[in-house]
Amino acid sequence: MSFYPSLEDMKVDNMMRAQISQHQAPPSYVAPQLCATPSAPSATHVYPTLGEYMGMELSQAVIALNMPEYQIQQVQPTSSNVVAPLSSQSLSLPKATVTQAIRQVVLCKDRNGKCGLRLHSVDSGVFVCYVAANSPGALAGLRFGDQILEINNVTVAGMTMDKCHDILKKAPANNITMAVRDRPFERNVTLHKDSLGHVGFQFKNGKIIALVVDSSAARNGLLTDHQILEINTINVVGMKDKEISKIIDESPSVVNITIIPYGIYERMINKMSSSLFKELDRTPAA
Repeated sequence: MSFYPSLEDMKVDNMMRAQISQHQAPPSYVAPQLCATPSAPSATHVYPTLGEYMGMELSQAVIALNMPEYQIQQVQPTSSNVVAPLSSQSLSLPKATVTQAIRQVVLCKDRNGKCGLRLHSVDSGVFVCYVAANSPGALAGLRFGDQILEINNVTVAGMTMDKCHDILKKAPANNITMAVRDRPFERNVTLHKDSLGHVGFQFKNGKIIALVVDSSAARNGLLTDHQILEINTINVVGMKDKEISKIIDESPSVVNITIIPYGIYERMINKMSSSLFKELDRTPAA
């Protein structure tokens, strides 16, 4: 099964596959079955095995030792093998992809004893709802919506926001370890600009309110009532609509947009001071 970052990629890939299949001529002959002899392989094999080829020892072990470039490569299928004939030009695509996997993060405190994070409790989970610019949290790669599972091997599920902040305050200055699930409430949508440079959606205060018919946003399943968090990995939380529009306008033809359901977004920030947004990290997390 192939995976595509956008509907446009899937259509282009299918078209390319169809063109290739049309240009491939059918085989001009069928290889005959070899006669069964004591030295020949069984009748189910069309060609002799390499171990018996021309009397030479060419087993897989010998090939691996002397001619590794001729080994049969075993490739394990993975969802990260994405076919992207159009979106591959986007440098932000790998970084913008939301895996929802679990990773370990190690960070420290700055000279003021801060990690640069604000956490919030939602549905018995603890989530990152603020990352200060150039803070240890930002440098460690934490982003809005990441779920914190453990802090220094302490499970934080069900803890209050104040309790989690207290754990961070009492933590040593260095080697603070966190188990983090990558943004479970969020997803990334890859869009392609049309000839006029539009991707096909409208937003107000960062919230998607309408889709343009037959636009890239509509074709790729962008949803209304969702909040825009990132554009090409640039954090836009707290930005004015004009600033967000400018980032979209200045983006290349492939635009990666990270979104979250507005109801969840609202619950994550409803206890935060609006002044915090003025300091939000608006650069890609390192």
